[in-house]
Amino acid sequence: MINQLLIIGCGNMGGAMLAGWLAAGQDPSRFAVLDPALAEAPAGVTLYRSADEAAAASAHDAVLLGFKPQQLGALGPGLQTLTGGVTVCSLLAGITLPQLAAAFPQAAAHVRVMPNLAAAIGKSPVILAEDGLDAGGQDAVFALFDFLGTAMWLDGEAQFDLVTALAGSGPGFVYRFIDALAGAAVDLGLGEGAAARLALATVEGAAALAAAADVSPAVLADRVASPGGMTREGLNVLDDGAALRRLLTATLRATRDKGAALSRGG
Repeated sequence: MINQLLIIGCGNMGGAMLAGWLAAGQDPSRFAVLDPALAEAPAGVTLYRSADEAAAASAHDAVLLGFKPQQLGALGPGLQTLTGGVTVCSLLAGITLPQLAAAFPQAAAHVRVMPNLAAAIGKSPVILAEDGLDAGGQDAVFALFDFLGTAMWLDGEAQFDLVTALAGSGPGFVYRFIDALAGAAVDLGLGEGAAARLALATVEGAAALAAAADVSPAVLADRVASPGGMTREGLNVLDDGAALRRLLTATLRATRDKGAALSRGG
């Protein structure tokens, strides 16, 4: 079991994860945050302003790196006292396990973690890849992150950037789709308020039904579409030349390739 987790950099993603753990009933005293810019931490969670302060006071057995990947070179050397002998879990997009090992050579193990913002409500996939954990350590890490939704170990990290593009960045693409769906209705004459409410409610209901269904989303789409009907006419546009799939393939490819570029410092 991971008894004490120190979150280093508690921005949007780290904050969502912390909110998710607390919403799941985890003891706030199990968590501490190191972030000089954070206004305040949730009740019961200790907030440190410097690495020296955290090193003097904290008895953590794992850290979660939540700052920007471009900051690893500048911040890493100052975090050695906080990472020695503990499990280092990283949210840093594009930073590989070998790069983590090089940055924190005294850590007991290294873990890549990729959730999304739905962690705040316990609805996030959480993708994990590790180096250095035994079976008990893997169980402990899995148990911690599974509180945030559905944790899943990858067998190695070869597909980590692609999985990150799908499950980590995916909500951004879904939000853009919701906005575009509403915007299209506005372009065709519907009021902005009604379009926004209807688009959001439609996607919310469709996602909930898909999650509970015993058939694929493709089958559900066909069930909505009667032959020769309105829905089928719209699907014909999306399906023409696999237009929607080709667009999303290009979207995921660009996102995945950016992860590879980040690992090279790009």
